[in-house]
Amino acid sequence: MKKEYDAIIVGGGPGGSTTAVFLKKNGIDNILLIDKAKFPRDKICGDAFSGKSVGIATELGVVKEFDKAEHAEVYGVSFSSPSKVQLTIPYTGAEEGKVRPGFVIKRIIGDNILFQNAKKQVETLEDFTVTDLLWENDFVVGVKEKKKTGEEVEINSKIVIGADGATSTVAQKVGQGKNPPEHQVIAVRAYYKGVTGMKNNIELHFVDSIMPGYFWIFPMANGMVNVGTGLLVSEKQKRKLNLKKTQEEIITNNPLFKERFKNAKISPEGIKLWTLPVGSYHRKNHGNGWLLVGDAASLIDPFSGEGVGNAMASGKYAAIHAARAIKENNYSEKNLKSYDKELWDLIGAELKTSHRLQKLGTNKFLLNLIVGKAAKKPEIKKIIAGMLLNEDSKEDAISTFGLLKLILT
Repeated sequence: MKKEYDAIIVGGGPGGSTTAVFLKKNGIDNILLIDKAKFPRDKICGDAFSGKSVGIATELGVVKEFDKAEHAEVYGVSFSSPSKVQLTIPYTGAEEGKVRPGFVIKRIIGDNILFQNAKKQVETLEDFTVTDLLWENDFVVGVKEKKKTGEEVEINSKIVIGADGATSTVAQKVGQGKNPPEHQVIAVRAYYKGVTGMKNNIELHFVDSIMPGYFWIFPMANGMVNVGTGLLVSEKQKRKLNLKKTQEEIITNNPLFKERFKNAKISPEGIKLWTLPVGSYHRKNHGNGWLLVGDAASLIDPFSGEGVGNAMASGKYAAIHAARAIKENNYSEKNLKSYDKELWDLIGAELKTSHRLQKLGTNKFLLNLIVGKAAKKPEIKKIIAGMLLNEDSKEDAISTFGLLKLILT
């Protein structure tokens, strides 16, 4: 007789590994965590772990593992306007040790810490590529792998949780696999060594050639730097941009960066490209016998491009509601809708505000004005700090129109 699992989680990244551990914490033992790769494995990313990520990692009990691993601590955000005015906003209290600093860590390291933690607690299956779902009476009841030899392997489950990233097979098979172009970001990333002028800040630069996107420089361990460029797929299509060439041109010709990269060496892997489904589009994340978390649920922040924090948050809440459904033996879409409600009560306003900030990038005049004024007025700088660094105050900062009032006075 085939074994049936209470839950199968497809994807062992931050969202999937978090889901697995929280399912265990919520009293579910019969869990299978699947990934198509063998860990440790890399993932193209900006490599930044937000404060939200650190908070959930603390709940998972793995923060000390991150502290031991190679990483760069981050104490603020530096950014520049199209007119090349520069501004730095510190994480209040990070330098004094009052709050944990953010950090940048390669995904091959950070994801492996989370996966190995889950592997100690639940059954895992690596090198298994889910190619289809099993269905029964309009309910998802398991997963299937069709090997290159033609052999098919089926594994049954009461609920399937898709945590398999931006190109999620689970999302595609339940009809939720693609966002409109205006709700997808395309990005390129490369690692460099020898970039000068680095401080313990994440850098976001609004450059003319990629507006309304931005160019980023993130510090990493051992003098390595994560460098990337991203903008909406709709904008790339409209302007027929080659992002790899655009990034090279920014590095070579822009006066803010050409001296800093003068003697820098790119890593042998070169520039890599990937697509990010962003949370400005509310993708359906639940149905009969299935849930979606993380990138599979289109939860990437539209402004910052950071996805690990929301992936881990969604994993936590997916586990809570999946565990309840298992105990109630009710896997209906109606019963699982509570997951969507609780998740969007938590992150919906934040994603909405980030989408507004993303749209702000389309207005070069306003962006130049805001950064220019912030460089001179501490009160404007404080509001921007709330937008960028304090998730709880993003909505307040926008809704009060305090920023615009201060700019116009």
